[in-house]
Amino acid sequence: MTKTPALLSNLIKPLLESRLPDWIEPHWFMTKDEALELAPQAEIAWVDLYDKQEMFEVISHATNIKWLNSIYAGVDGMPLDALKERNTIVTNGAGINAITIAEYVVMAMLNIAKEYRKVIEAAQKHQWLQDSPGKMELFGGKALLLGYGAIGQLIEPRLKAFGMEVDIVRRTPKSAHAIGPDAWRAKLGDYDWVILAVPATDETDAMIGKAELDAMKNSACLVNIARGSVIDQDALVEALQKRTIHAAHLDVTTPEPLPEDNILWTLDNAHISMHLSGRAQNLMFIRSANRFLENLDRYHKGEPLEPQVNLDLGY
Repeated sequence: MTKTPALLSNLIKPLLESRLPDWIEPHWFMTKDEALELAPQAEIAWVDLYDKQEMFEVISHATNIKWLNSIYAGVDGMPLDALKERNTIVTNGAGINAITIAEYVVMAMLNIAKEYRKVIEAAQKHQWLQDSPGKMELFGGKALLLGYGAIGQLIEPRLKAFGMEVDIVRRTPKSAHAIGPDAWRAKLGDYDWVILAVPATDETDAMIGKAELDAMKNSACLVNIARGSVIDQDALVEALQKRTIHAAHLDVTTPEPLPEDNILWTLDNAHISMHLSGRAQNLMFIRSANRFLENLDRYHKGEPLEPQVNLDLGY
């Protein structure tokens, strides 16, 4: 029986090894150098490296790859043009972390609304506050949600449960609360919260810049759980310093990790959560392994894999 070579990370080995079908020939790797050596043999690969440039390099060496899988929802660390040229099917981690990220957004908004960071600081000093440092309510507020993929679709009902009005931005508006990609900027001044859940593409690069920040309310708050690249970070620093907007919660920054001397750490209206939103759970690898195994069965039967990345759109 001819076996199909698959390049797989040792990190996922405990969840996969005993469950792989007999037609798979696993090639396990621990380091980038090991992955580079094994990559040209692979027909199937699951290559997730923290360093995006290293991941790009390994995938580029997988010249015979027919299916690439990733735990990441974003594919900005992949050689998309080369994958498209090779007719490689790419499946990503869309939806794997959606629940915890949606919960993180709610936590971030409540933290800003109630100024809970100041409550924690007082508690650490054993100080009994006589009044709440934050008096904002989510109830009755208006939120603009840019991006309506797996994460956005879970954020919306959670905010509505707080009695918020939520408008969404999507390519094809399908409801009264949906706005087209060319119309949201003119409405920025209407919202108390602007939440970014878009993929990192050329189209979304620096989509929030000085003009957009100036158009927002002085009392508005920005929440970014997308990628750091979707915000002009220098413009955001200036807006936070001048109080052009009230506050920002950044789960993602440019670069990552954010350098210790970056000014964002020092701003009292900047909240940084170190790209932890998708990691605040214990099911990520289990869900990813189960999805990969289900897709292996589909691959063997010649059935469509899911979720597939549109290599033209980049998500």
